[in-house]
Amino acid sequence: MESILKLQPRLIWKNFHTLTRIPRPSGKEGKVKEFICSFSKGLGLETTEDRAGNLIVRKPATPGMESRKGVVLQAHLDMVPQKNSGNTHDFGLDPIETIVDGEWVRADGTTLGADNGIGVAAAMSVLEAEDIHHGPIEALFTVDEESGMSGASGLLPGVLLGEILLNLDSEDEGELFIGCAGAMNAVFSFPIDDETLPFGYSGFIISVSGLKGGHSGMDIHLGRGNANKVMNRLLHHAFLHHGLRLASIEGGSLRNAIPRESRARIAIERDRSEAFLRDFRAQAILIQQELMQADPDLQIDVLPGGLPETVFEEHALSRFLRAVHACPDGVMRMSGEMTGLVETSNNLAIVKSLPGTVTIECLLRSSVDSS
Repeated sequence: MESILKLQPRLIWKNFHTLTRIPRPSGKEGKVKEFICSFSKGLGLETTEDRAGNLIVRKPATPGMESRKGVVLQAHLDMVPQKNSGNTHDFGLDPIETIVDGEWVRADGTTLGADNGIGVAAAMSVLEAEDIHHGPIEALFTVDEESGMSGASGLLPGVLLGEILLNLDSEDEGELFIGCAGAMNAVFSFPIDDETLPFGYSGFIISVSGLKGGHSGMDIHLGRGNANKVMNRLLHHAFLHHGLRLASIEGGSLRNAIPRESRARIAIERDRSEAFLRDFRAQAILIQQELMQADPDLQIDVLPGGLPETVFEEHALSRFLRAVHACPDGVMRMSGEMTGLVETSNNLAIVKSLPGTVTIECLLRSSVDSS
């Protein structure tokens, strides 16, 4: 299979390949920062780190172009650490394995890190290029973009000298982006009273997997399934029709990723189990048919599981299921000014139970502050 080192432009792909060898999940950018500092030092370029942990690399202007406006090339060092279930990849230790698949470069069961590794690689390539005539250049490498943007938020006024900033974190070649949506986290916690599971129940494990997921900003308009919504639909139906009791649930792992998987541990009265299983399979087929175009690989499974000792109290379970059902997900409003632009959206990103509580985490985006 073709190596990415043979792709063009050769310099950018060389730098990107090097970045895939360096673990850099959000909050753990130490190794990649060391690499950037070493890379810049090797080029004889001034490199500084600000109080937020961002790196600024300055490349002097080509002789005779010192009076040109300075340009800042900005990219973020961290990446989203997501992998398929059963994948043993350790994002804190292991390199990303890349595969050239036709006209695409992808990873082997994990996120690739092209967001924003390819932007970092492009900025690196400009820094080391010797055949580009330019004014003063600064490369701004920010940290923690994927989990809170603390790097960009912590950048102080006056740190940058350039007058023009190019953000290299977009996905469409040959297009210039003139703005982006703001984002906000919304976290809801429900107190849950547990109760001992009565005698006469059977235990099951429900799993939702195989969804494409995607980025909650770039892919939210594609109509892909949300594992938390799919799971809640199954649970709510079984609660209303078969008396389902819920012991635990965990779906999604990152606020800015459309959730691909969810898992719930449940209990059903033994004499209602057969009817539950028939109905569950019918519901699963119905949902798979609905999502066939967007998510043809959706898997919905129910398997026997050990009996839990405790389950959600019934009224608390009803309140929780109705809350997830009512929570918006996907595109809320398209822009009235620009065709095809998502104005406001929400990603129901994470649903997770812990002893005595269950948490729902959403990431809201909008280009209109008041919406």
